Amino acid sequence: MADIKTNDIRNIALVGHNGSGKTSFGETILFNTGFTTRLNKVDEKNSVLDYTDEEVARGITIGLKLATVKWLDKTINFIDTPGFVDFFGEVISSSKVVESLIFVIDGSTGVDLGTENAWELRKKEKLAGLFLINKMKKENVDYEKVFQEIKNTFSESATLIELPIGVGPNFKGVVDLITGKAYTYENGKRNEVDVPSDIKDLVEKMKKELLEQIASSDESLMEKFFADELSQEDINTGFLNAIKSGNLYPVCFADSVENIGCDIVLDYIVKYLPSPADLNTRRPIESETYPEKPDQNSPFAGFVFKTNVEKHLGDINFVRVFSGTLKSGNEIYNSSKNVTEKVNQMYINIGKERKEIDELTTGMIGVLVKLKSTKTSDTICDKSINIKFPPIEFPHANVSMAIIPLAKGDEEKISNGLSKLHEEDPSFYFKFDPEIKQTLIHGLGTIHLEVIINKLKEKFGVNVNLEKPRIKYRETIKKSASAEGKHKKQSGGRGQFGVCNVKFEPLPRGSGFVFQDEIFGGAIPSKFVPSVEKGIKDALEKGVVAGYPIVDVKATLFDGKYHDVDSSDIAFQIAGSLAVKGAIPLAAPVILEPIMNVEVTVPEEYMGDIMGDINARRGKILGTEHAGRYQKIKALVPEAEMYQYSSQLRSMTQGRGTFKMEFETYEEVPKEKVAKIIEEAKRFMEEQQEK
Repeated sequence: MADIKTNDIRNIALVGHNGSGKTSFGETILFNTGFTTRLNKVDEKNSVLDYTDEEVARGITIGLKLATVKWLDKTINFIDTPGFVDFFGEVISSSKVVESLIFVIDGSTGVDLGTENAWELRKKEKLAGLFLINKMKKENVDYEKVFQEIKNTFSESATLIELPIGVGPNFKGVVDLITGKAYTYENGKRNEVDVPSDIKDLVEKMKKELLEQIASSDESLMEKFFADELSQEDINTGFLNAIKSGNLYPVCFADSVENIGCDIVLDYIVKYLPSPADLNTRRPIESETYPEKPDQNSPFAGFVFKTNVEKHLGDINFVRVFSGTLKSGNEIYNSSKNVTEKVNQMYINIGKERKEIDELTTGMIGVLVKLKSTKTSDTICDKSINIKFPPIEFPHANVSMAIIPLAKGDEEKISNGLSKLHEEDPSFYFKFDPEIKQTLIHGLGTIHLEVIINKLKEKFGVNVNLEKPRIKYRETIKKSASAEGKHKKQSGGRGQFGVCNVKFEPLPRGSGFVFQDEIFGGAIPSKFVPSVEKGIKDALEKGVVAGYPIVDVKATLFDGKYHDVDSSDIAFQIAGSLAVKGAIPLAAPVILEPIMNVEVTVPEEYMGDIMGDINARRGKILGTEHAGRYQKIKALVPEAEMYQYSSQLRSMTQGRGTFKMEFETYEEVPKEKVAKIIEEAKRFMEEQQEK
C-alpha cells in the first residue's frame, strides 16, 4: 500500500435507519468496483458484507464491516454500519475514523430516527455529509417530500445535485446537475442519453443555481462563474470547499437493488468528498508532540476503533492510521495500556475476505492480528510522540437480563467468553451483583443481548438461559418505634451480656442510615457503641418484611446496660440486631421499589399509544418536548414494569422508537403488589438455601 497517497483516499461510513438499504448500496460498491462478479443481495442471503450466521438469519447488519476498493484511481475505505439502535455503538466507532458520512434514506419512508442519530454524530465529529435517497423504484416514493424533510430536519444547505428520471417503478436514471448530463440504466449498466425534454429547462435552471452555490465558497470562483469561465477543476475545488465548510450537503438518488445511479454516487465520493489530507479533525488529547498536518513521513499514530474475536485468528483489531506509516514487523507503543506490541500480519478487508499487505500509510484503514494487549479505543503510536486519542464514548446500556448457566462448572467459561465479547462490543457489559446473587448482562436492547448470547454459544461453546433480573427492592418505616435489644448468655465460664435501647425514626427518601449516640452516664461504655451501630447496620441489611435492606432510617441509642466481665463487642452487636428485630415491625414497615427516569423518543403519531402504555405501567408522565420530527416523552416508571420494554416499544412503533432510563428514586410499593413481592423473595431465599 506504499503507493497510496493520502489525498487519493476516501474514508466513508454508510449510516442511516434500519432497512434503508445501506448494505445493499455497499454491495453495489463491491460489484461496480469489480470485487464481485454479480450483485449480491441481502434478501438472497448471499451478501458479502452481512456474512455472519446471526446477520444472515436476522437479515440485519449487526457489526460494522470494512471494505477497501478502488474507483477512478482512488482508494475508498467504506464502513457499512448497523441501522438498528441496539447496535449504535458500531456507528459511533465508525464515525471516529472517517471523513464523511453517507446518509442512506429510504425514498418511500423518508427521514427516520437512525438518520437523525447519525446526523448528531456528524455534528459532533465535524464530518462531511452526503444524502442518498435510496430505493427509488419502490411504490409511494415522493422524492420532493423526502428532500424537504432533509432540509427541514438537518440543514438548509442540503442541495440536490441530481434530478431523477422517473419515480417509483418508472425510475430509470438520473440527471447530473453538475455536468448537465443524463444517464439511464439497463441491467445496472449506465448509458448517457439526452436530457428528457420535459425537464430540460428545469435542469438548466438548477445547474446554474448549483454552480453559483458551489462558486460562492470562493471569491475568485464567483468571478469565473459570472464570466462563465468555470472549469471542471474549479467546480471540483469549489464543491470540496463547500462540503468541508458545511455550506453544502449533496443530495442524490439511487436504487441499490437494481443498481441504478450507484456508480455515479461513487463518482461523487471520489471527486467531491474530502480526503484525510483535506479534513482531519481527529486530534490527540495532548498534542504537543503531534504534527499539525500529519503525513506518511510523520511519526506513526493510529487508533483502534473495533476489536473482533475470531475462532481461528483470535483477536483482530481494526485500525485507522492518522499519522505516519505502519509497517509489518514494526514495534509499536500502546499508549493507552503502556505496553509495546509487535506488528506481524496486516490486512485490508472486504467483508470477511482479507488481503495481506506490508504497510498502511496515513489515512488508511486496515486490520492487525494477534496483538496481545491492544483493544477497542486504544491508541497505538511511535513511542517518540506518546500521544492518546480520546476514547470512544459508547451509549449507556438500558436493558438488563440475568444469565443462568445450563451446565454446572461453566461459570469460568462464561465469564471468559463475556469478557471477550465486551472487548468486541464495549456497549455491552456484565457483572455479578452480590445483592441479588445474579450475573447480569447489560446492553442497548433485547436483540443486542440475544446476539451476545448466541455469540457466546457459537464462539465459546457455552449454553445459557436468560431470566428476569431480580429487582433491588428496599424496606423502610413510616413511623417511630423503640425496642430493647438484650443478649444474655451464660454457659459456664465467661458469658455474654449486652443490652441496648434504640429508637428508630423514618428519614426523608434518599437519606440512607443515620446513627446517633445519646448515651449518658456510662450506661454503655463508649468502646461498645460502635458495636451496637454495627449490629444495627447488619440487621437492617437483612430487612424484616421480605429480606430487603432497610433504608432511610435514623437509629438513636439512648440507654443500655453492660457487665464488667461478660460484655463484649459481639454481645453488643447481637443486642443491636435484636433491637432492629424488635422495633421495626412496630414502626409500620413498607417495601420500596426503584423508580426509573425514562425518556422515550417516538414519531408523533405514536405518542398517544406510548403515553397510554406508560400509564398502564404505573408510570407518571412528567412532560413532552419536540426533538426534530420526533417527540420525547419523559416519565417516572417503576423498574419492575420496564422488563422487556425494548422489544415492546419496537413492536408498538415499527422499530422507530427508542428509550433510555436511569435510576431516579425509591417509592412505596402499592399494597396490592406487596404479597407477590414477599412470596417471590421467600421462594428465592429457599432456592438459595437449597444450593
